[in-house]
Amino acid sequence: MRDLRINSDENTTLEPVNGYGMDKRQRDELSRLGVEAVRFDCSMAQYTTFRVGGPAESLYDAKDTENLRRVIAFLNREEIPYLVVGRGSNLLVKDEGLEGVVILLRGTLAGIAQEKTDTSVSSLRPHDMTVEAGAGLPIVDLLIHCRDSGYGGLEFLAGIPGTVGGAVAMNAGAFGKEIGDQVKEINMITAGGDVVTRNRSQLKFSYRALHIEKKSVIIGACLKVDTGDVKTVANKIAGYLKRRKESQPIEYLSGGSVFKNPPNDYAGRLIEHAGLKGKKIGGAMVSEKHANYIVNTGDATAKDILELLSLTQEKVRNETGIKLEPEIKIVGR
Repeated sequence: MRDLRINSDENTTLEPVNGYGMDKRQRDELSRLGVEAVRFDCSMAQYTTFRVGGPAESLYDAKDTENLRRVIAFLNREEIPYLVVGRGSNLLVKDEGLEGVVILLRGTLAGIAQEKTDTSVSSLRPHDMTVEAGAGLPIVDLLIHCRDSGYGGLEFLAGIPGTVGGAVAMNAGAFGKEIGDQVKEINMITAGGDVVTRNRSQLKFSYRALHIEKKSVIIGACLKVDTGDVKTVANKIAGYLKRRKESQPIEYLSGGSVFKNPPNDYAGRLIEHAGLKGKKIGGAMVSEKHANYIVNTGDATAKDILELLSLTQEKVRNETGIKLEPEIKIVGR
């Protein structure tokens, strides 16, 4: 994800407000388009699972598609950067904060639509279903719905502290499975403000990534599920949660796995082999339970986490020649 900086405009005579990138006209227009759902100078610490990060220049609670598409079109016309944030997992905001607009998907953009039979599947499986979920819907709420309805196929997502949109955008996976395999289609808003649908054949998923048009915003996904037994689905979810609790430091604040696994290896194994388990910088620590987690022990800053991340990369590269690539997104000034 690119650094959230405003491109300078030599033709404007208006000064940014409080040293940020947007001028008063842009702020006023954003507030008008956002229908009183826009706030300025908001700390991002409460919107990330690391619980660190400086202020966002603007934060927009998007509650419906129509207003959101107008805002997206405006931001692109004005060359104002924006970032969609779900539950704030897999995200590290620098202490200096970030310019532009942070978009939170709420209301109808975080709901579940009526399920329907997936008529595209083989007649041998006539009862397969799809669930249409808003991009802002928390994964935990999606799984509760699936559990209570007896829908299987998504249980491996249990314990991932994100939203449907975030999971699809990064092709979230666990236990050898990825959400991309369950996606039938997605709805999104293009940079120009158009609402479009992309079916599975038009989508390219790869390891921890979905490749779509630049500056597009995912607003919903149609996910394939299997009809099954409520108890069976509940037991599978409980089983995955148990495995996460045993192997991951869920008792601490974190952003999830810090690094992508290199080909034919595991980032956690490499970090542990480098002797970094328990290594601390300030309030940040490499987890003693799972080395591919950097946790906030209570008073970490984004700077602490970044320094520990860099140290980990450096030591692993020096010992193995492998440069670990961050899985978490690092944004801000």
